[in-house]
Amino acid sequence: MIHSTATVPVNPDGATPLTREQAWKGLELKARDARLFLPPGLCTRCDVVQESATHFVREATIAGADLREIIALEPQSKVTFFQATGPREGAIVNALFEDQHGELQLRFYCYLGLRGKAPGGPEERAEQQQFDSEDKGYRAALLSTLARTRELLAAGRL
Repeated sequence: MIHSTATVPVNPDGATPLTREQAWKGLELKARDARLFLPPGLCTRCDVVQESATHFVREATIAGADLREIIALEPQSKVTFFQATGPREGAIVNALFEDQHGELQLRFYCYLGLRGKAPGGPEERAEQQQFDSEDKGYRAALLSTLARTRELLAAGRL
């Protein structure tokens, strides 16, 4: 089982401040179209194929892997990506919250397994290591999500 977590401040010193609403719009936009937030070429397809009052379903190709995710939105608070098909099974969560000092934070956490791979095997360990990596892991992904949200805001596209 892969468990990873990372938390970053939404408004670190020197960054253009984002409100909760702006940060939320960025998370929702990322859930609907990952191509806007991932490095060029990493996500080659991302389509919302079904929508309901409680969730939507997206199909995407990310890093060459086709996947289907059921995405639940808790407005202004949390996006949960349930891995319906693809190389992983489990859930990935992006959550906005205020810390004990009232500062807005963005937290990533996941509980995942790899389909068709031995639990705790070399593939799972490698995936865990990548998720926890400072430069390629989910902490870096959170920072790039916030940076891209700021870019979209500055361009009037948020």
